[in-house]
Amino acid sequence: MLPVLRRADPETAHNLALWALRLGLAGCDRRPDDPVLATHAFGHEFSNPIGLAAGFDKNAVAIAPLMRLGFGFIEAGTVTPRPQSGNPRPRLFRLDADRAVVNRLGFNNQGLAAYLSRVALRPRAAVVFGCNVGINKDGADPERDYPALVEAVAPYADYVVINVSSPNTPGLRDLQGEARLGAILRAVGERIAQPPPILVKIAPDLSDGGLSGLVEICVAGGVRGLIVSNTTLSRPPGLRSPAAQEAGGLSGAPLFPLATAILARAFLLARGRLTLVGVGGVFSGMDALTKIRAGATLVQLYTAFAFSGPALIPCIKAELAAALRSAGFANVQQAIGTDAERLARSG
Repeated sequence: MLPVLRRADPETAHNLALWALRLGLAGCDRRPDDPVLATHAFGHEFSNPIGLAAGFDKNAVAIAPLMRLGFGFIEAGTVTPRPQSGNPRPRLFRLDADRAVVNRLGFNNQGLAAYLSRVALRPRAAVVFGCNVGINKDGADPERDYPALVEAVAPYADYVVINVSSPNTPGLRDLQGEARLGAILRAVGERIAQPPPILVKIAPDLSDGGLSGLVEICVAGGVRGLIVSNTTLSRPPGLRSPAAQEAGGLSGAPLFPLATAILARAFLLARGRLTLVGVGGVFSGMDALTKIRAGATLVQLYTAFAFSGPALIPCIKAELAAALRSAGFANVQQAIGTDAERLARSG
């Protein structure tokens, strides 16, 4: 179906892809994962470190089909307390020449009630499952809404991601500041005695000082990990696609150097106190290994999956297994952070 999808408007193509997944048209990968890919994080065992990032299945409509494709973990969302339509269309732009996407979707989703009705039915003991939560554009109270969201999804999630880094909800990235994020984390702790592992998804556009403060607030607030990173508002030089200057967050291959550098810096700042998930521009097994060597325990895909479809997943896993062995690593854990010092200076 990929040739058909590429001829469609990007958002229409995305919706068609979800429809095809729900019908089982994407197939299934039953091959066991290479043992070299096995890893563990925040109390869970992963048969491989390759996951699907939030944003692809915002409304949790295709959890089971996605779990059959060979991912080590799946993340659904971002979900907000109330349904919202997001920003006006067009709001999703495919940058084919740059292997990238610009989006200004604005947390379009069907809301928490619809989301819960589906995650409650998700397959158990299949692959690790995460819920990604955010706030509405209007009428939001972060210190009220994030704890309520975490509490609502907790019974169904292996981990929960607090998204404070989308560039398409006004003011959301301000919540990455030490005072606001600290208040949100305290409110979560006060409302839920034993939440599932909490991760925070951050922007790649943080300053070094902002990143350092965020890491310390997360450690103090009981956060188990960071997802590094969301899309960027910057535009690296050399983009060739006509839509490159559209407003919104840039994802895909051009994001890779920036996201990998901030990942490595976060690893050095965290000093083993946080588990890191690397995302941003991963198209190959070597890209995944670079994220791991920058400090990631787990790696997520989004844009590459949207471009290449399910056939990409076994390819990336095979390439990563070969790359690990070629570099002399017996498993993923041995490779984590081994090139962080150099990669922190790149980007």
